[in-house]
Amino acid sequence: MALAAAAVLSACSSTPEDKTATWSPNKIYAEAKDELNSGGYDKAIPLFEKLEGRAAGTPLAQQAQLEKAYAQYKANDQASAHATLDRFIKLHPASPALDYALYLKGIVNFNDNLGMFSFLTRQDLSERDQKAAKESFESFKELVTRFPESRYTPDARARMTYIVNSLAQYEVHVARYYYSRGAYVAAINRAQHAVTDYQDVPALEEALFILMRSYDALGMTQLRDDTRRVMEKTYPQSEYLTRGVKSTQDPWWKFW
Repeated sequence: MALAAAAVLSACSSTPEDKTATWSPNKIYAEAKDELNSGGYDKAIPLFEKLEGRAAGTPLAQQAQLEKAYAQYKANDQASAHATLDRFIKLHPASPALDYALYLKGIVNFNDNLGMFSFLTRQDLSERDQKAAKESFESFKELVTRFPESRYTPDARARMTYIVNSLAQYEVHVARYYYSRGAYVAAINRAQHAVTDYQDVPALEEALFILMRSYDALGMTQLRDDTRRVMEKTYPQSEYLTRGVKSTQDPWWKFW
């Protein structure tokens, strides 16, 4: 019995003390914001969670939920950030901060982490799976449609343009891959998809070039010549027509 009592006392003494037990909601929020602003996301998140419970039913609790989602995003925990934002949007459809929630949801997908060495590989959005890009576009689209006067709308529109460009570039990226391996029919299909589904985007120039070269490789001279005429009319100064490649210092997408 003595040993059992000692074990119980030992377990009790090892229970971590909740230092926020006597804090007011405002103090918890201030401490959480300090951690967030200093990059202590792993410390800020549990503080915002405590605040959600302590200030339940108040605007401060809603603010805590949004701040927690942002901290999760900054901590590269996209799944948790999504879950938090989806919960906020579902529970607070009339919140004055709904436009921000939609914007942040779009940002989480837009900046889906490329990995710590992405700056070396220079990989861009068009070279990754497009599921996150499409989800990001839908969030921005809902924001722009429902809140055209929101302060977040201009940036959301710009990012939507970027995403459309990247989706078209993704098709060209795949078409280029197929062409380089001699799969000319597959290259034609992907390049045609880009030309058909997207308009006035930078990627169409290369899409037409891949079409022209693929038709030539297959001996489809009429289609090759037709495509070349379209290129000459649409892109009269195209370097693809003179050099076969386009010289660039930075990727087309690098404006963010």
